[in-house]
Amino acid sequence: MGELIPIHPDVEAFLKREQKLLIGGQWAAAASGATFETLNPATGQPLTVCAAGDAEDIDRAVQAAQRAFPAWAALMPNQRERLLHRFADLMEAHKTELAQLEVLDNGKPWNAAYNVEVHVAINQMRYYAGFPTKLTGETYAISSPDFHVYSVRQPLGVCGAITPWNYSLVMAAQKIGPALAAGNTLILKPAEQTPLTAIRLAELALEAGIPEGVFNVVTGFGETAGAALTQHHGVAKIAFTGSTEVGKRIVGASAGNLKHVSLELGGKSPLIIFDDADIHAASQAALWAIFANSGQNCVAGSRLYVQRSIYDTVQSALAAAACALKVGYGLDTSTQLGPLISQTQLDRVLGYIEAGKRDGAALIAGGSRIGGDLAGGYFMQPTIFADAADDSLIAAEEIFGPVLTMFAFDNEEEVVQRANASRFGLAAGVYTNNLSRAHRLARTLNAGVVWINTYDWFDPAVPFGGMGESGYGRELGRQVMEMYTELKSVWVKL
Repeated sequence: MGELIPIHPDVEAFLKREQKLLIGGQWAAAASGATFETLNPATGQPLTVCAAGDAEDIDRAVQAAQRAFPAWAALMPNQRERLLHRFADLMEAHKTELAQLEVLDNGKPWNAAYNVEVHVAINQMRYYAGFPTKLTGETYAISSPDFHVYSVRQPLGVCGAITPWNYSLVMAAQKIGPALAAGNTLILKPAEQTPLTAIRLAELALEAGIPEGVFNVVTGFGETAGAALTQHHGVAKIAFTGSTEVGKRIVGASAGNLKHVSLELGGKSPLIIFDDADIHAASQAALWAIFANSGQNCVAGSRLYVQRSIYDTVQSALAAAACALKVGYGLDTSTQLGPLISQTQLDRVLGYIEAGKRDGAALIAGGSRIGGDLAGGYFMQPTIFADAADDSLIAAEEIFGPVLTMFAFDNEEEVVQRANASRFGLAAGVYTNNLSRAHRLARTLNAGVVWINTYDWFDPAVPFGGMGESGYGRELGRQVMEMYTELKSVWVKL
C-alpha cells in the first residue's frame, strides 16, 4: 500500500452540508424538495445529499440565465477575460479539494485526479479565458460596387451543458470555458453519479465575481432535469458528452426550437500495432489505452489489432501487465485502477464478459468482480479477450469498462477495413515505424482523432470530436468557439 491521502478539512465540511442548486446566483433547494444521495463507488456508501432538480428548476435557471445574458454579452471582452482568469486562479488555489471530490465521487486514482485531470481542467479554463478578445469576423471582397461587407460573431444566448460521470471536472471546464468566453450564459447539468465537482466549481465561479445568472448548476437526473434542459425553448444550444443512445434522444428533443447541438458520444476505438513498431512501447500504450480510468473512457482503445507475427508476444505481455495492475481505493497513492462508477455499470460490464464467453472468445486475463477487502465497492479485474469474432458483442459494442478485445491481422488493407467496420468513429491509434504507412492510416481510418505512436493525448488548442455515431461538432481548439457563436453578415451601402 502507498501513502493514504488525508481528506482535506474543506472537503469534509463540504460533504457535511446538503448540496443545493445554483440558480441566478442563489443556492436553493429543488422546487419539489426532492434530493438524492451521491455514492462513493469505492465503498458503495453515501457521500452527501444533493438537490434533485427537475423541469421547474430548469425553467427557473433558464429565466435567470436569460436575465443575465444581455449584460454578460455586452461586457467588454477584456473584462470577461479577467473574470475567467480569476476563475482559473481559484481552481488552481483549490485543486486539492477538486481532486479529492473527484476521487471520492468517481473513484479514480489520486495520481490521475490530482496530477493530471485537475491540471487539464485548469489549463482548459485558462485557454478559453483568452478567447473573448480573439473572436473576430472578416471583411469580404464582393463583386458589387459601393458596399462594405463584414461579419461578426455573436453569442447564442442561453446554453445548456450536460456532462458525464467519467471525467466530470474536465468535461465541465471544457464546456464552461468556451460558453462563457463567447458571451453566453450557461446551465450545467452534471451526471447524477458525480455532481460534486460541478457544485464546487459553481462556488468558485461566484467567488471569482462571475455575475449572478451567468453560470447556473442544476443537479438531478437525466430523465427529468436533463430532458427538461434539452427540450426548453429558451435554450439556444445543448452541448452533450455521453452515450450515443442518449445523444440520439437529445437530437430529437432539440427539434422543438431547432437549438444548436454538439455531441461527443461513444466509441469503440481501434489501436493497431504493426510488426515494425517498438513492441514494448506499443504494448504499454495498449495497456493504458484500455485500462486508464478503469476503461470508462470514450476513446478507450478497446479493439486491439496486432500483426500476426508479433501477436503472441504482445498478448503475453499484456496479460501479464494487466494482472499486475494495482486495483484499489483512489486515495491510496499506489492505486492504478479504481472502481467502476456504480453497481449498474459493474453489472453491465459483467454482462458483456459473459456474452464474450458465450460467443467463444478466449478469456486470457481477469473477467471477475474483485472481492475481499474491496468487496464493498464496484471493483473489476482488468480483463482481456482474444479470438473474438469481429461481429461479436464484445467486439462491436461499447462496454465502457476495463475489457480489451485482441485480434490478429495480416496486412494493412485488411486491418483498415476491419477497424473501420464500426458504427463509431471517435478515435484510433497506430503504432508503426513506417512513415508512409502512418500517414496513409491517419487518412483512411474513420475517426475524429488519430494518434500515431502514442495514444490518448489532448491539448486545449487541438479540436476533438467524432464521426458517425460518435457524434458531431467539436470540443476544444478555436473550432469550439464556432459551436457557441452565430456568424452574422453585415452589408453597408456606401
